[in-house]
Amino acid sequence: MARYRGPVCRLCRREGMKLFLKGERCYKDKCAIEQRNSPPGQHGTQRRRKVRAYGLQLREKQKVRRIYGLFEGQFRRTFAEASRKKGVTGDNLLQFLELRLDNIVFSLGFATSRAQARQFIRHGHILVNGDRVDIPSYRVRAEQEISVREKSRKVPHVVEALEFAKGRGIPAWLELDDQNFVGKVLELPSREAIRFPVQEQLIVELYSR
Repeated sequence: MARYRGPVCRLCRREGMKLFLKGERCYKDKCAIEQRNSPPGQHGTQRRRKVRAYGLQLREKQKVRRIYGLFEGQFRRTFAEASRKKGVTGDNLLQFLELRLDNIVFSLGFATSRAQARQFIRHGHILVNGDRVDIPSYRVRAEQEISVREKSRKVPHVVEALEFAKGRGIPAWLELDDQNFVGKVLELPSREAIRFPVQEQLIVELYSR
């Protein structure tokens, strides 16, 4: 499957905020945003034109898509499903994204980034209710348990990620037993539980044009 292989720090600089794509590095002074908070490219530091409504909507969509590591087709399909579900489309969209297995593995601290979480899942390190699931986009349901396979609990990257996550904290809708490498979805995430700044209504407006 195709995936973005370019430098991820330029994605953060393009959006003008930390997207936390490189794990532990994003929390240090080496972060590209800390060093140079300007758009990438030869003319990145030059003054740009006033952004119109469409530009704001596009940037918001790109920001959310890059945070969760989805390609345009994946993101569009997720939005279409969210729009078919009863309720507020924007809230449904964020909830679907939060419930992706790769995001939950990252949020629980089993990986330092969503990209690393996808790799762990693909390699069979992650179990859902005791069964191996190797699909990063798998949507986890309430009351399901996510755990690290017993043979994988001594993998240095997993141990380091879990230790690092202790200082980062986990969302209130998740529960973690770090001694046994087991996490649980206590409830479906509400809009208030989304911790990073997102204006999801701009994304709804973009796809409604």
